[in-house]
Amino acid sequence: MDNGQRDGLRAVGQVGAIGFTLVLSTFCGLGLGIFLDKLTGLKPLFTIVLLLAGIISGFVWVIVKFAVKK
Repeated sequence: MDNGQRDGLRAVGQVGAIGFTLVLSTFCGLGLGIFLDKLTGLKPLFTIVLLLAGIISGFVWVIVKFAVKK
């Protein structure tokens, strides 16, 4: 395998990791929000707050992990 193929596979892996991270953090926030709403009876409150927190944390992680070069 030459260097061009390795770089291409590395780029595909990074894009996959970014997508997986964004989706996973969003669904974790959503799931926890729905669970807490059912537990407390405050229907849209925790879902909205934790969904936004999950989205923001996903983007922050991606920025810290991939965009900031050390």
